[in-house]
Amino acid sequence: MKRFRIYLLMTVVALVACVGKVSAQHTLSIVGGGGMTNGRLYPAQEMRPIWGVVSGGVSWRYYTAERFVGGIGVDLEYMQRGFSYSPDAYLHEDKKDYNYYTRKVNSLVVPMLWQPHFYLFKKHVRVYLEAGVTMTFNLSANYKNELTNTSGRYKFKSIRDNWIEYGLAGGGGIDFLVKQVEFGFRARYYFGYSDMMRNRNKYYNNSTDNRNENPFYLTPLRSPVDNLMISFRVGFRFNSFGFDEWFVKREKREKNQEVFKFKLD
Repeated sequence: MKRFRIYLLMTVVALVACVGKVSAQHTLSIVGGGGMTNGRLYPAQEMRPIWGVVSGGVSWRYYTAERFVGGIGVDLEYMQRGFSYSPDAYLHEDKKDYNYYTRKVNSLVVPMLWQPHFYLFKKHVRVYLEAGVTMTFNLSANYKNELTNTSGRYKFKSIRDNWIEYGLAGGGGIDFLVKQVEFGFRARYYFGYSDMMRNRNKYYNNSTDNRNENPFYLTPLRSPVDNLMISFRVGFRFNSFGFDEWFVKREKREKNQEVFKFKLD
């Protein structure tokens, strides 16, 4: 946790520094929503998505002066992540008879994003796409094991679990601008590249674990986790006259001055 606090402090300091330097060109927003999470365990397991996970946090954006280039930004958000798989799927022919092991992880996610956009309806509507990289810090977790009818808090172990993960994020959304207030909706997919659990080469004695909270006899070789989240945001623009990009005039293209003469001399 000491290492996590250091990372969190560094992120907050960077956010404050950026805000201070570009106060005329940025927005600060509150974001909240929900969606789905799922794991991609390898070797492949019988998986199911977990619906109803939630997220929420703050978002900072800086808008450039160039048209259509959009902006850059950083988010700081709490997010529920996890996976659900059936250890005894091979014993049943009907999926309704499967017993599932489910783990929900409470995480702090820091996406660093590029956001190209364009405006409509006299700059009252903003449509955007976004893409970037994410850093994830796992805080705590809970589990439910239907096979043994047990549930409780999952205990993180440094030799078994990864506290820090990374991945990609992408999506899009629409905002409505009313004076200095922005509000709108966005959809974003978080694609995990790192593993939630360490592989068996690093944790060879996994078979001695509590079978209720960790039913893997050998940890999966790969265990990335994905999220699909739909969110609502309310933001505030830190100026009253608009962004510089609104007032950038396009340079007029000069017409070709050469004239072709059809008449022969």
